[in-house]
Amino acid sequence: MFDNKRHFISELFRRHKRETLGYLTRKVGRDAAPDLLQDAFLRVLDCGATGEIADPPAYLRRVASNLAADFSRRRKIELKIFAADSVSFDAPSEEPLADDLIQRDQRKRMLASAIEALPPRCRQIFVMRMHEDVPQDEIARRFGITKNMVDRHLRVAITRCRLALR
Repeated sequence: MFDNKRHFISELFRRHKRETLGYLTRKVGRDAAPDLLQDAFLRVLDCGATGEIADPPAYLRRVASNLAADFSRRRKIELKIFAADSVSFDAPSEEPLADDLIQRDQRKRMLASAIEALPPRCRQIFVMRMHEDVPQDEIARRFGITKNMVDRHLRVAITRCRLALR
């Protein structure tokens, strides 16, 4: 009996797969159609008396039509419940994690200590360049030193800051 049913379903599938998939694609879209096609054939397979079905292709179309209608109703309800512009409570927060905030604060303190520990002129040049965005030529002019000397002070400051953050 089971072999007859399996043969019946495989033959129905072979003959009407493309047509049923096309119908479902028109009704529910390309993404959901293959899953509904599989569900339709599983429902036909679960039907106890496949031999009593007078018109198997029509029965398959009815099952597919019912599945498509159920899917569309479910989709409408989901869209009402989960509106695209509403904020989901399950969505991850855009706020940084507490551990990240603590780590960021520690790094800021370490960097501030490293800058404070720089020699006075080196610290002034570093702050002017990095925080005040003063060009190196202007820094050299203000201190009456060469641009190469400004570069040297910046290299020292950056190296010490990197070491402090390790």
